[in-house]
Amino acid sequence: MMRTHSFLTVLLWSSVFYVVRMTPSQKRTNKHSHSERITGLSENDGKTLHRTKRGWMWNQFFLLEEYTGPDTQYVGKLHTDQDKGDGNLKYILTGDGAGSLFIIDENTGDIHAAKKLDREEKSLYVLRAKAIDRKTGRQVEPESEFIIKIHDINDNEPKFTKDMYTASIPEMSGVGTSVIQVTATDADDANYGNSAKVVYSILQGQPYFSVDPETGIIKTALPDMSRENREQYQVVIQAKDMGGQMGGLSGTTTVNITLTDVNDNPPRFPQSSYQFSSPESAPPGTPLGRIKANDPDVGENAEIEYSISNGDGSDMFDIITDKDTQEGIITVKKHLDFENKVLYTLKVEASNAHPDPRFLQLGPFKDTAFVKISVEDIDEPPVFSRPWYLIEVDEDAKEGSIIGQVVAQDPDIAKNAIKYSVDRHTDLDRIFNIYSGNGSLFLSKPLDREETPWHNITVIATEINNPKQSSQIPVFIRILDINDHAPEFANYYETFVCENAKAGQLIQTVSAIDKDQPPRGHRFFFELVPEFAVHPNFSVVDNKDNTAGIMTRRNGYSRSKTSTYLLPIIIFDNDYPIQSSTGTLTIRVCACDSRGNMQSCSAEALLLPAGLSTGALVAILLCIIILLILVVLFTALKRQRKKEPLIISKDDVRDNIVTYNDEGGGEEDTQAFDIGTLRNPEAREESKMRRDVLPETIFQIRRTAPLWENIDVQDFIHRRLKENDSDPAAPPYDSLATYAYEGNDSIANSLSSLESLTTEGNQDYDYLSDWGPRFKKLADMYGGEDSDRD
Repeated sequence: MMRTHSFLTVLLWSSVFYVVRMTPSQKRTNKHSHSERITGLSENDGKTLHRTKRGWMWNQFFLLEEYTGPDTQYVGKLHTDQDKGDGNLKYILTGDGAGSLFIIDENTGDIHAAKKLDREEKSLYVLRAKAIDRKTGRQVEPESEFIIKIHDINDNEPKFTKDMYTASIPEMSGVGTSVIQVTATDADDANYGNSAKVVYSILQGQPYFSVDPETGIIKTALPDMSRENREQYQVVIQAKDMGGQMGGLSGTTTVNITLTDVNDNPPRFPQSSYQFSSPESAPPGTPLGRIKANDPDVGENAEIEYSISNGDGSDMFDIITDKDTQEGIITVKKHLDFENKVLYTLKVEASNAHPDPRFLQLGPFKDTAFVKISVEDIDEPPVFSRPWYLIEVDEDAKEGSIIGQVVAQDPDIAKNAIKYSVDRHTDLDRIFNIYSGNGSLFLSKPLDREETPWHNITVIATEINNPKQSSQIPVFIRILDINDHAPEFANYYETFVCENAKAGQLIQTVSAIDKDQPPRGHRFFFELVPEFAVHPNFSVVDNKDNTAGIMTRRNGYSRSKTSTYLLPIIIFDNDYPIQSSTGTLTIRVCACDSRGNMQSCSAEALLLPAGLSTGALVAILLCIIILLILVVLFTALKRQRKKEPLIISKDDVRDNIVTYNDEGGGEEDTQAFDIGTLRNPEAREESKMRRDVLPETIFQIRRTAPLWENIDVQDFIHRRLKENDSDPAAPPYDSLATYAYEGNDSIANSLSSLESLTTEGNQDYDYLSDWGPRFKKLADMYGGEDSDRD
């Protein structure tokens, strides 16, 4: 890029510095300040003062940025009129960049830029210049300040604030609707030329969008853009400086524009009719199927509401909306009956839940479809004529009498026969039964309302051809009351009369209860039994309120003559049939104080001596208790005396437990018992007496048959057991008789190893392995060659 260089003059001081070199391309005239003479009167001496005012004015240096020439860029020259050219003066430069960016020739005052400058980094440099005498070091002129300003060139392209923009606009928007504003900035100097003047244009996105060249606002360029046709757009915007002219620098950005949805599309069913079926046994609320209308909109604009607008099944079916899938679910509203109707037709309507009034002119935002539902026949259980039954029966109903009837029938076309039964879990006492053919209930046991006033049973109706089809019905049986219980006293009364009682005195009020429950309530009547209709001592007065008062008929009663009176009273009820009972009231004669409070009712108290005190009675009672304790102790000690046994003998082992811990000597040990008797059946058994009982002369010793006649020892043992069991001389004591018998000869012969030491040579026990698993242990023990040695 070609750059234009210009040189400006340096700062001039009148009478001090003057410019001897001008810039080649531009010449500036520097004005010299004139000396002023100021006359004033001194306060001290009154002399006239003369002051020369050294006036100065300065100008700016201008340098081009980004200088790329072969030599350093010349800025200007400093010079003073006191400089005679003999090199006595020295020029010094201080301030921004002095010595690094800007270099001055201390002899001539020439200023050069040592480096390439960038206005965007720093556009202004403030420097100070002065001249001093090299010999004396004295400053010949005051320090002066001047400015170097960097002149801008177009070296920066416009840059957008974002690399990528994102925007959205509703679909169907009109032409010129603002979408978004993009902004680009240029780092060049906006006050110098057109380097920073930016113009916007659209490179990609036409003819759908446009951009304002000055503001960068993107607008729609086409009407009625539909999101359903295209949702995403990518627009490229260019920003160019130099007012958009040729040679200007430019930058671009991308804007992603999304069309948002509006409710501009109605729902539409993909088909005009639907077909579903339902079994007639489906309960209310059962879903039958789903239908769906399509809406190209999204979000809440696609929410659909379903309803049944017409049809002969609008009362039998319902439709609900699934908010997640936007489907309509057909459900059963009422119980279906195949025998009544087999086909229903519904007119279903789908409409938008949130219509947009701006687009209602496009047409109705709803659609309709027909739904046909066929009812399927199934084998249904029997149906009772009522949801429940209430039966009332008198409690005196006879067994076998019919108390009511339940009726059920098969609702199917086949009309299968029904049989009835009672659920025995609800009638554990089996009081009721039912005729299986017609459902008549009858009694199997008598009823008692006072025990159970209500019975709740369940009757089952079952199809005979299909026992799996059954239904149940509750039957509530109320037992009606019959007056079958007589009234009786409500409580047990402890009645007394004072010895000093007066005639006509009330001594007791009695009441009655009845287990029956008459409909008009209880009413009881009280009177004395006919035999005591005129009682010389007491009378009964009926109070007419289900109570009666017991009154005295004479003055004074004596315990010594009669301590207790029995007063039988008859109690009647007023129900039909009239029931009555007789209750006897026991009245004791007691001693009372003057206020009528009972003190003593015991007749024995009259027999006690008059001078016997309470302390004496307590002493007598203690003596009786001590005597009883002594008698009990004597009896207990007497029972604990040791009784003499029937047989005193060391050989008697009855009720003794003897423990032996030593091992017997085998068959040859005959110290404990003589085994030869068992081994030799022909040995004669001597008659021996039993040692566990005392012999009695009234019984004769029974002789047993000689043993040599017994062929088998086992038979001998059984005979001995029988003799011991049938011996009448033995008292009922427990005794233990032990007999040992090995049985007949074994095919294995003797397995004892007692005589193995006398056998010459090693014995062969391999034959034990041939005897089967029962002898495996012995085969393992004796089968090894070195088993005996080990």
